[in-house]
Amino acid sequence: MTSKTIANGILRAVGIITGILLLLYFFYMIRSVLAYLAAAAVIALIGRPVVLFLRRRLNLPNTLAVILTMILMVGILAGILALFIPLITEQSKNLSLLNIDELQKSINTLYLKTTQYFGLSSHVVEDVIQDSEIERNIIQGLDIGFVPNFLNSLLDILSSASIGLFSVLFISFFFLKDSKLFQNGLLTFVPQTKETGTINSIDKINNLLSRYFVGLLLQIFILFVIYTIVLLIVGIENAIVIAFLCALFNIIPYIGPLIGGALMITLTMTSNLGADFSEVILPKTGYVLIGLAIGQLVDNFFSQPFIFSNSVKSHPLEIFLVIIIAGLLFGVVGMIVAVPGYTAIKVILKEFLSENKIVKSLTENL
Repeated sequence: MTSKTIANGILRAVGIITGILLLLYFFYMIRSVLAYLAAAAVIALIGRPVVLFLRRRLNLPNTLAVILTMILMVGILAGILALFIPLITEQSKNLSLLNIDELQKSINTLYLKTTQYFGLSSHVVEDVIQDSEIERNIIQGLDIGFVPNFLNSLLDILSSASIGLFSVLFISFFFLKDSKLFQNGLLTFVPQTKETGTINSIDKINNLLSRYFVGLLLQIFILFVIYTIVLLIVGIENAIVIAFLCALFNIIPYIGPLIGGALMITLTMTSNLGADFSEVILPKTGYVLIGLAIGQLVDNFFSQPFIFSNSVKSHPLEIFLVIIIAGLLFGVVGMIVAVPGYTAIKVILKEFLSENKIVKSLTENL
């Protein structure tokens, strides 16, 4: 091997690495556009069964079916926003008039009642609450005064997000209208000999992920109904909004239900700060805990098995390991995209490496 050959190899390797780095940098710079495309793809997959129903069962033209589907989805989104906007407006008004000292005192009182009821060193807590020095306060370092500023920043973000929302809806419309748009764009980068396998993979991935996302919406809706009934029975204000938020956290596997449950319990207790702890706060919290347990039992033994077995066709243990690994590698985002990403990878492997023994064992149900 001559020095010229070695030099050419090194230059080629440097060129390839440089090209990959430039491509990654380019993707980083257009990450917002990639996020719009990903969100639009999810919306298109969710709306796909509706479009197919309108076209096949009601014999509507494709464009009209897509328009009606988009109107339906925008209407649902508008309904959700209409549910939250009055609550946000009211809370913003309350926060602008918020007495920070009174709020700290209320939280301290709730903490004191809790520790006294369970006999957890109440005399120490009482000393802390009676002490006026900030460093000995229970919520030491908790500057709640940042909340109004945070809400103002949030409103600015929401204003900017309106552009993103319009972009996502616009892209989703064309993804639904021309279901081959993404496929044709992808085929331009695929060798001609692999086009048939790629088309088969895309069709199968679309079918599986459509069923997965629709099933995920059903899972959230079931939890939302259960949580709403529980909170209405207990008598919690803004029960529908709280139930929706807590059910929505279920999108995050394993961690999401814990966050949603903690949020629901916290809001239940803080909404009854002026009431007696043992006669009002504790019983209501107990009822909410029972409701959470029922919701999670239904979710774990009915909703999730139904979704995984009928949509992505993967064993629950297999899904569990994939979610944990994705969470360790990519955090919460990895846990959310683990199942659809793993499903897409399985379909592609089955199409192009169907003779491999490992691939056969992983994709035998596909």
